[in-house]
Amino acid sequence: MKISLHRRPSVGGATIGKLHIDDVFACYTLEDEIREAEGVSVADWKIKGHTAIPAGKYTVTLEYSNRFGPDTLTINDVPGFKYIRMHAGNTTADTEGCPLLGMQSTEVSLIAGTSRPAVAFVKGDVAQAMRRGEGVTIDIYNPTAQS
Repeated sequence: MKISLHRRPSVGGATIGKLHIDDVFACYTLEDEIREAEGVSVADWKIKGHTAIPAGKYTVTLEYSNRFGPDTLTINDVPGFKYIRMHAGNTTADTEGCPLLGMQSTEVSLIAGTSRPAVAFVKGDVAQAMRRGEGVTIDIYNPTAQS
């Protein structure tokens, strides 16, 4: 299964994106501000708890999280970051670098009441893919001049 996340430019410290599963729109995302500087070490641009993870391709697994419980959507091997989970929330105050999922968004937040259903939907698709023996990856794209 291939998940893709296409980010919009950050606004007011927030980054909205669109998440697709196998090229079909699934939900919106909310992350902290994109601070990434191409060719520069993560340690030089990351502000702990206030920075979106770097663009790139990562594996996704369902893992136990002390904070979010069993079968938490986890993005693995992110340079300079640990414990990146896709989880519920509405504003950047609800994340420390993790993508939040929601069915509706504004320019800077997810609409209340739409986040948990989005997490359940994505988690369900990932779980089905894993039961079929498929690997799951996510490609995260930063905005371009054309975005």
